[in-house]
Amino acid sequence: MDPAQRTRHDRLDELQRDPYPLYDRARRADGLTYEPLLDAWLVSRDADVREVLLRPQDFSSAQSLRPDVQPAPAALAVLGSGFAPRPTVVSTDGPAHRRHRAPLNSGLSAARVAALTPYITRQAETLAEEFAATVAAHGRADLMAHYARRLPGAVVGRLLGLDPADVPAAVHGSYSAERLLFRPLPEADQIAAARDVLALQELLDRYARDRRAEPRDDLITTLVTALAPDAGLGPGPRELTDDQRCELVANLQNLLIAGHLTTTALIGTTVLHLLRHRDQWDLLRSRPDLVPAAVEEAARYDTAVQGFRRTTTRPVTLAGTELPAGATVFVAYGSANRDPARHVDPDVFDITRTPAHTRHLAFGHGPHGCPGSQLARVQLRATLHALTRRLPGLRPADDRPVPMLPTLIHRSPGELLLTC
Repeated sequence: MDPAQRTRHDRLDELQRDPYPLYDRARRADGLTYEPLLDAWLVSRDADVREVLLRPQDFSSAQSLRPDVQPAPAALAVLGSGFAPRPTVVSTDGPAHRRHRAPLNSGLSAARVAALTPYITRQAETLAEEFAATVAAHGRADLMAHYARRLPGAVVGRLLGLDPADVPAAVHGSYSAERLLFRPLPEADQIAAARDVLALQELLDRYARDRRAEPRDDLITTLVTALAPDAGLGPGPRELTDDQRCELVANLQNLLIAGHLTTTALIGTTVLHLLRHRDQWDLLRSRPDLVPAAVEEAARYDTAVQGFRRTTTRPVTLAGTELPAGATVFVAYGSANRDPARHVDPDVFDITRTPAHTRHLAFGHGPHGCPGSQLARVQLRATLHALTRRLPGLRPADDRPVPMLPTLIHRSPGELLLTC
């Protein structure tokens, strides 16, 4: 990496670790602000963000997950030996989006989430007990490693229908995909990450083919049935075509990553801010009825998915700024959630906000609103009930700043060392 690239990556890391000062300046400016580090016009105000999200015909999602980092040719060669990329629910519009979205709406319905809730509660209690034992044995423990990365992985694995023995590899591959596309890595690490992604794809492909042969009551079967309908004749199911396999792998990989990385991030930031604001933690301990409100406030205050890109399909005017066709905008949910035009005292963390004051954008809005938002909420609520009950004296292990991962896709503490 040449010095100019390294300087740009360092500046991008700094922005991503704390984007809120940039958001504040952008909200105060007239019109939109162009941010070179994001290579995009920053949509920072709540009203403007909502407008973009409700105009998919003018603001396309096709490039919503454009990588921040271009992998090295050697890493791309590894990826190229795997499954060809295909559009997913995140990167499609119109009928294609509805086709990808329908099975997710079914697989993540209120009834499905309700059926999964007892399992989530048991897992949260078990992991909280194990975390408490680790803290007791060692004096401190990292919540991210021992709890936050484990609960969502187990839950999304159960939802998809993965064998529990395969969940650690699936979670590892998901993090490797994020690191490869959104963080600068030495070439050797890029190649290793690309191989992890390839292993994840092969694992998901095996499950897709197994579910075509033997359907089950799980989300993988739902996706296979919806995206690869069996149009063949004869008594048995037709094997998946190569194109169907590529599409299923892409959508399963996207679902897996979205299904646990975001919730992991939310668990980390929620506990971090409750413990940083000790009065709020103590209030929650004495008032468990505030757990749902605490989840909403934490999601608003420090949004896990800070935003997505959109691309204009025609010349448009937004917030008084004229944009040509093909312009890239970064739709900043994290900024909208701190907009004083929508939220009173937006920089104050307050779990007693009424529902009328917590209509945030942490889970998106409009056609691309997160279909798994209720599943994430259930996991956050179970986590707060378990931790406040089992570890009422929980607190940061030291006074050092908690480093945030340099990403706007899954904003999260890199490590959260806690003690009692």
